[in-house]
Amino acid sequence: MREAAFVKQNKAKWIAFEKAITLNSKINPDQLADDYIQLTNDLAYAQTYYPDSKTLQYLNSLASQAHQKIYKNKKESKNRLVSFWKDEFPLFFYQHHRMLFYSFLLFAVATAIGVISAVNDDSFVRLILGDSYVNETINNIEKGDPTAIYKSGSEIGTFLGITINNIRVAFLAYAFGVITSVGTAYVLFSNGVMLGAFFTFFYNRDLLFEASKNIWLHGTIEISVIVIAGCAGMVMGNSILFPKTYSRKVSFLKGAKDGLKIVVSTIPFFIIAGFIEGFITRYSNMPVWLALTIIFLSLILIIYYYIIYPIILHKTNAKKLYTT
Repeated sequence: MREAAFVKQNKAKWIAFEKAITLNSKINPDQLADDYIQLTNDLAYAQTYYPDSKTLQYLNSLASQAHQKIYKNKKESKNRLVSFWKDEFPLFFYQHHRMLFYSFLLFAVATAIGVISAVNDDSFVRLILGDSYVNETINNIEKGDPTAIYKSGSEIGTFLGITINNIRVAFLAYAFGVITSVGTAYVLFSNGVMLGAFFTFFYNRDLLFEASKNIWLHGTIEISVIVIAGCAGMVMGNSILFPKTYSRKVSFLKGAKDGLKIVVSTIPFFIIAGFIEGFITRYSNMPVWLALTIIFLSLILIIYYYIIYPIILHKTNAKKLYTT
């Protein structure tokens, strides 16, 4: 895009934003925060295509003013990692909530397909889960311990193996976004179908509650974070399909960076899920109330950190921008 066209397309937006931060205009705080994100995107574009222009100087100055107004009273954390997970990432992730919803919706539809397929065709479970797993689980059911498979291996070995595998799956869901969102959709779809077939297998044997009580101990975080990793892949994939005002290359690089940030955020949660599976899930005889408590606390943790907390931070920063 020629610089003149770029300026013409965005000039009114920049002027309105400049007035808002210099004159404290009464503009919706959420809109101000969204405008700030758009401004930084425009700045990145100008840095790439108009490196020696007055447009870049203007956007740099405007972004600096806005940043100072938002963060002038904020103390920087000495620990960069803490700052990333506590402030930077949740605030950043707010803009990707819609993509998270699409990722969840795709996974839910795939799970439903897995359930329907397994209900109507008993051989479908073997096709998806494999004969070895199904036969071993049937033997465990006959012995009176449906989830005994989670008791095999050492606690530390299981913890490390499961954690590494889950992180691998998450990065795979992200990496498949390089062939557009279709690649990530395939990973989400296959995992969703597998989940649906898995629980239908126990349902057909009247063991759904018994199995769910144990498997969701670690599965609540594990499955949720796979959906989030799918969101990361779709962010990168959509940057290729829908570059907007950017060139496809610039859009892809930005999408890849944003997606990587999302998938990296999931690592601590996969470690928690791996710990639960390695050290807690194997105790299938624990009280029902304790199992349900762990499951619901895990669900609350995911929902709060990835949905509620980003909304709170977004509104807080928007108010700072509005009132400063």
